[in-house]
Amino acid sequence: MSALTREYIQNKLQEAERNSDSSDGYAEIPIKPEMRLKCAAVLVPLTFHQDEWHILYTRRTDRVESHKGQVSFPGGACDEGETTPEQTALREAEEEIGVFPSDVQVLGRLSRMITISNFRVSPVVGIIPFPYAFKVASVEVARVFTIPLLWLANRNNYWEFFVRDSERSLIAYHPYDGELLWGATARMTVNFLRTLEIIQ
Repeated sequence: MSALTREYIQNKLQEAERNSDSSDGYAEIPIKPEMRLKCAAVLVPLTFHQDEWHILYTRRTDRVESHKGQVSFPGGACDEGETTPEQTALREAEEEIGVFPSDVQVLGRLSRMITISNFRVSPVVGIIPFPYAFKVASVEVARVFTIPLLWLANRNNYWEFFVRDSERSLIAYHPYDGELLWGATARMTVNFLRTLEIIQ
């Protein structure tokens, strides 16, 4: 898609932020007033290579505390003293895959999401150079890989179905390069694609 420039992506993210009412977006669980949600942020890393945009993902190891073996974005819980999602997302990306914050060109944010593990996650979209000399935290990350943006935007490559007796739905992609993208990370991915208005 020739119109899918950095400027286009940034403008669409800014437009979505301006039109947002600052409330949370999708929630994987019913939200109750007494719930104490934990702060978290992820980096949605964009790369441009092989003449097209890709999104970069990680696959978690089987040694992490939660979401073992799942495909995810670099990210995690907010540290004390961090005041913006960007600070958390960039710190986590450096810790997990060795991307220096100065190498990330932040473009904007997506709507926050409440996960099944009681986190309020803020996705931060940023461009990283590619190829890159990743330094993977092997305890947390088993693999770093990318998926073409337009493959992700092809409606034939994923399905969305509703959970029985619930208003919530689950998004899952067909396997790509042996990897299964589903759950919260797939939801954030589709939210990003819808923000860009490129779902096919």
